[in-house]
Amino acid sequence: MEENSNRPIAEETPNNPKNKVKSETLEWVKAIAIALVLVFVIRWLLFAPYMVDGSSMEPNFHNEERVIVNKILYDIRTPKKDEVIVFKVPSEDNREFIKRVIALPGDTVKVEGDEVTVNGKVIEEPYIQGVLDAAHANGETYNNNVNFPNSLFPDGTVPAGHVFVMGDNRPNSKDSRSIGYVPFSDITGRADLVFWPFNEFHIVNH
Repeated sequence: MEENSNRPIAEETPNNPKNKVKSETLEWVKAIAIALVLVFVIRWLLFAPYMVDGSSMEPNFHNEERVIVNKILYDIRTPKKDEVIVFKVPSEDNREFIKRVIALPGDTVKVEGDEVTVNGKVIEEPYIQGVLDAAHANGETYNNNVNFPNSLFPDGTVPAGHVFVMGDNRPNSKDSRSIGYVPFSDITGRADLVFWPFNEFHIVNH
């Protein structure tokens, strides 16, 4: 018996180039959208680039250097001594300063000349030892003689939820000696990486 030659034969649906272009375009749009969301999250919630403005952290940070600031670290834990932080200063029109944490809540701090004492013990400051030695070799004092406590801030005990900060460039730094203790709520984050200029690229040693 012969097969029915009139049986319909299934045919593959031909590819439509327009559909393929639409599909690829949609995938690209999705990828770009995801990338933008990630950039937003990283830029605004996790890490952010900042520019150092001024010389208050020399010799370790220089004017117009770019640093990456970790904005979530202090949501996980509190600051530690020697960490370099970025924070807002309400008395300075909410400008953001970069300084080093010297003392923590409950610590008693005293600054006299080049001696910084925390809880009755002179602290070691290897991050500025070179400039201290150079000044002393010339018979000079590195500090600009703004001591602490002082008439503006007579209490030398760091209150709860605050830190005492100083710039590495002691002769030219507006820090806790003149602006007072920094509340945790004003801290933006920790400076973790110098990325510009490229020849100064390095991870910040805390």
